[in-house]
Amino acid sequence: MSLSKEKKKELIEKFKIHEKDTGSPAVQIALLTERINSLTEHLKTYKKDYHSREGLLKLVGQRRRLLNYLKTYNSGKYKELIKQLDLRR
Repeated sequence: MSLSKEKKKELIEKFKIHEKDTGSPAVQIALLTERINSLTEHLKTYKKDYHSREGLLKLVGQRRRLLNYLKTYNSGKYKELIKQLDLRR
């Protein structure tokens, strides 16, 4: 369920704001989205994996909070990120 080092590095490179950026809201949202997509695929196969489902719901809540923060402080970046990640908001 975790991200490979290569995939994580690729996402950070794509969404970073400056050279040493690894923790900005945009990067965190991109990483969470990738983990959420991975867990969603896992749960399609293993429907009774309730512990992973609970973890998925926590990740979705965390991403939602980060998106709300980003929307409040930088609405332009928020809209751009929603389009890039193809989220439904």
